[in-house]
Amino acid sequence: MLKNAWTIALETLSWIEMQRLSEHIALVKTIKQLNETNPNAIRYAYGLVVETTRCRNLIDKFINTIIAPKKIEEFNLGVQSFLRLYVYRTRVAKNWGKYNLQEAQNIASMARSILGWKTLLPVEPYLGFLLTQNMQSILDTSTDDERLSLEAFQPFWFVKYCINLFGREEATTLLNASNLPPPTYIRLNTLKGSLEETLQKLATEGVVLQKIEPLQNIYKVSEFKQPLNTLECFKRGLFYVQDKASCFAAQAAAPKPGNTLFDICAAPGAKTTYLAQLMQNKGSIVSVDFSKRRMKTWRKEINYMGVTIAEAITANACLPLPFIGEADIVILDPPCTSTGVFAKQPSAKWRLSPKSIENMAEVQQQMITNCATKVAIGGYLTYSTCSVTVEENEMVIERFLKEHPDFHLVEIEPTFGLPGLRGLTQCRRLYPHLHECNGFFIAKLKRS
Repeated sequence: MLKNAWTIALETLSWIEMQRLSEHIALVKTIKQLNETNPNAIRYAYGLVVETTRCRNLIDKFINTIIAPKKIEEFNLGVQSFLRLYVYRTRVAKNWGKYNLQEAQNIASMARSILGWKTLLPVEPYLGFLLTQNMQSILDTSTDDERLSLEAFQPFWFVKYCINLFGREEATTLLNASNLPPPTYIRLNTLKGSLEETLQKLATEGVVLQKIEPLQNIYKVSEFKQPLNTLECFKRGLFYVQDKASCFAAQAAAPKPGNTLFDICAAPGAKTTYLAQLMQNKGSIVSVDFSKRRMKTWRKEINYMGVTIAEAITANACLPLPFIGEADIVILDPPCTSTGVFAKQPSAKWRLSPKSIENMAEVQQQMITNCATKVAIGGYLTYSTCSVTVEENEMVIERFLKEHPDFHLVEIEPTFGLPGLRGLTQCRRLYPHLHECNGFFIAKLKRS
């Protein structure tokens, strides 16, 4: 099992590097490529990949210091992946404490059998140094910002960005919290069963829940005896695993039974299913997304959760939306840099740059402008992202309001999180270090 897991991990990291894929997509690609079916090997490999990717900058800094004047990028992808996994497993996972020589030798031997001894030959002389050298001397010679970047496992440019936006103390807390996956939250699905009955069934299955106020149907999972996706309640669609920040974004739109609602960038379906639930399956939802692959998942989720009022349109929201009519509510959850979900998608932070924020904000501006034409007079437009940057959030809304004087911000109910920045106090922000959830931004506008 162990060799299979390391084979999967090596190949998955290589796909991430070669095609800039997310951990999950790269893993799926690898499993198909290797025809791997062992769930234990897949689970162990995924853990290795995620944790190695999470602290990649620290690992690369350490490796490059040891192999100087060479750089890790000079080796082929298989060797790069091996070096990163080797350092993570033998050093980082042990918090740079006492190393296990036998474990390191076993890992090296296993890598030789997977990649070939000739492939690893150029880096063999460095393995002993990687196992024994101290990281502390590297940290001690770094600037304050560089050290924070390495210790918090965050890109250097993003560290400076957060310090400028939030101040050093708040930024440090936020950046460190961004490495910790938030608690597991579930949304009870009242389209399939009553709250009381589902709560009783979950308790019978050994799940201990804590109600999240003031959100509807949202609970924090405190204890569980078996994986949630193996529970009978899950198989019956009685609950949905969904971060509370995402749930708040849907609830902030305040849809009511009988409303007409356009859900833009709707796939893979979590938002649509909650909106339909809040509407009691009465009214109409048109869900739009550009990805045919993700819309296949959307259709599965819609059927699985018992939604009957939603229909799908595959379209690019950067272009004028290809259908006639206006809606009482338009909800836009556009693509973003995902700076609020680095804990779940650590590979994303190494693909980004300051230019990424600028480019994404322009896409978001195009989308919200196109969405505005579909809001009925007296209707509402809700905008949300899982990013903490002001360029993708408050600045998009500021520009939109200047160009669309018939829209104005309104207060979001229920009151949750913190006010928006740059004086946009009607907007709401959620942060990993303060609210135990993904970083999120929500704005609600009314057309008058």
